[in-house]
Amino acid sequence: MNAPRHARNPIHTDEGARAAGYPAALVAGVTTYAYLTHPVVEVWGMEWLRAGGAEVRFRSPVFADDELVCTPRFEADGTMAVAATVGDDHTVRAEITAVYHGPTASPLRSGEDLEPVEVSLAGEFGDRYGVDVGDPLDLYTREGVVHPAVWPALANHVVHTQVARGSWVHVRSAVVHHAAVPVGRPAVVRAAVVRRFERGGERAVLDVRVEVDDEPVASIEHEAIVALPAT
Repeated sequence: MNAPRHARNPIHTDEGARAAGYPAALVAGVTTYAYLTHPVVEVWGMEWLRAGGAEVRFRSPVFADDELVCTPRFEADGTMAVAATVGDDHTVRAEITAVYHGPTASPLRSGEDLEPVEVSLAGEFGDRYGVDVGDPLDLYTREGVVHPAVWPALANHVVHTQVARGSWVHVRSAVVHHAAVPVGRPAVVRAAVVRRFERGGERAVLDVRVEVDDEPVASIEHEAIVALPAT
């Protein structure tokens, strides 16, 4: 499901999606990511939130009335893969590969530096992201920590406010956690566009780093179609 705030990007409304050539509103990629992280957090819990990570790829759109099934499996290398399919289709719409421990933080790569964004890790950027979009896992509210979907959601915020032109589509993120962050903390989001290229529209790849008290708490490589092709 889409939360009301997602309508800020017209692609998440029926009217905006149809104008871009889709049959109905696209569910926000970060919402699908929230569902995909559910089985990961059920198994790996707080340690994954402190130091784990995941790469998510969105293969084809998820629409507002779709029933999404997220199926986990362990790989031989110790990673956990989770695939999201819809109904009897069995086509993978999105998938993540999660690692129990990710790499340490590294500086942003050089590129087009964007304006830093100051946010409070509360409300839509706090522990209730999953609850707001229908994910019932209550660990975040019990532990008082930020939901993992907040990190790519903050990257989306940067794309929406500083990079995208009109409707846009989130296609991939690689997220690494450096801390489990208590709800309510002030944070700074730093980002740079490190690559632009054409594939199904104009795409941008961003390096994004979220800091609390000048220390990194999450790193994201974030890719989006920031200008859709004319229909």
